[in-house]
Amino acid sequence: DEVLSQSGLVRIEEKGAHDLFWNRIMFPIMDIHHRVIGFGGRVMGSGEPKYLNSPETLIFDKSRNLYGLNYAKSSRKHEILLCEGYMDVISLHKAGFTNAVASLGTALTPGHSALLKRYTDQVILTYDSDEAGIKAALRAIPILKEAGLSVKVLSLLPYKDPDELIEAKGAEEFQKRIDQAENAFLFQIRMLERDYDLADPAGKTAFFNEVGKRLLEFTEEVERNNYIEAVARQYMIGVKELTRMVNRLGGEKAYSVPSTARRTRTQNRAAEADGSKTAQQLLLTWLSKEPDLYPVLQDVLSPEDFTEGLYRELAQLLFESLRTDGTVNPAEILNHFLDREEDYREAAACFHRDLPQGTSETDRRRILTETLRRVKKTSLEERRKRASGVEEMQALIAAQAQLANLQIHWGGGEK
Repeated sequence: DEVLSQSGLVRIEEKGAHDLFWNRIMFPIMDIHHRVIGFGGRVMGSGEPKYLNSPETLIFDKSRNLYGLNYAKSSRKHEILLCEGYMDVISLHKAGFTNAVASLGTALTPGHSALLKRYTDQVILTYDSDEAGIKAALRAIPILKEAGLSVKVLSLLPYKDPDELIEAKGAEEFQKRIDQAENAFLFQIRMLERDYDLADPAGKTAFFNEVGKRLLEFTEEVERNNYIEAVARQYMIGVKELTRMVNRLGGEKAYSVPSTARRTRTQNRAAEADGSKTAQQLLLTWLSKEPDLYPVLQDVLSPEDFTEGLYRELAQLLFESLRTDGTVNPAEILNHFLDREEDYREAAACFHRDLPQGTSETDRRRILTETLRRVKKTSLEERRKRASGVEEMQALIAAQAQLANLQIHWGGGEK
């Protein structure tokens, strides 16, 4: 009875054992190695719920498995189609689209994104065209992007789901929809448009201000300019006008003027803390993208120098990986944060942000040195606050004095 109960297939009650999937059509759920780890069941007739999945067990973790991925990973297509349910996956595979997968009765999680990232760089969302499907797509886009995936959204209209579209128009039309899938950011903007009255000048201005704020999320100037041009083209606004608006919004965000001396001090402290956090994140990014830096920094930097709790934990995993085999596997490190969605997103950002591109190797060395000094300075200040003995305090003061002369021997060039 205990084993049957743990399997998730049988409910043990006082009256005896009850088959959880009685009167249902069964769909085996397999992991990427084709091993059955659970089941889905569709009720025969009008019972509730219509679809039922096995509960999570020791071998079935819904947040780390995708239905159909065991087949999709061998598909010759370079993108993966992400659907809402296993019936969609079966319909698409039947029509020849063997790169279709679906989450298993749960919303998309960072764990799913990390899993997808192992097999592709591009995901096409193939969710139902109803309001629930639109909301699910809007929730999924940032999760997928934070895993470093390129995302597009397929339009099924006027049909509700993939099966309806293929049944009505055939596989050729579905392939055409794949080829014409919409950029995820432009999809988000188009859905945002529904909240504003663009016939009203005030509503239109408010809409473009919100679009401008979202364009600021692109930290790489070239990428941001490309999206500015795309939005300007789609909504018939001048590129120069939209660029000025984005720059103005960026300036307001970075240089808001305080009204009192107290606010100035508060903001200065906040800016200092934010600058320290950014430096720690940048240093982790640099080490993950250029592992050859680890031998250069290992004598002056340790995980204990990262004062942000999450970054210290991430540094410990990163340093261990670099120390063991000299390489970094982001997906393997991110697996440690799968059960902490917010931490996963922030950790993933460290692996997917851009490194500063100086005009020369000297510029990059200077930026790296300043970043390292910032991290070490914050670390020493935190240790000073906790120091108790005179000798310990003197050692920390001496270490702080040496920061100004800290040099990095990097790349075989000048110091």
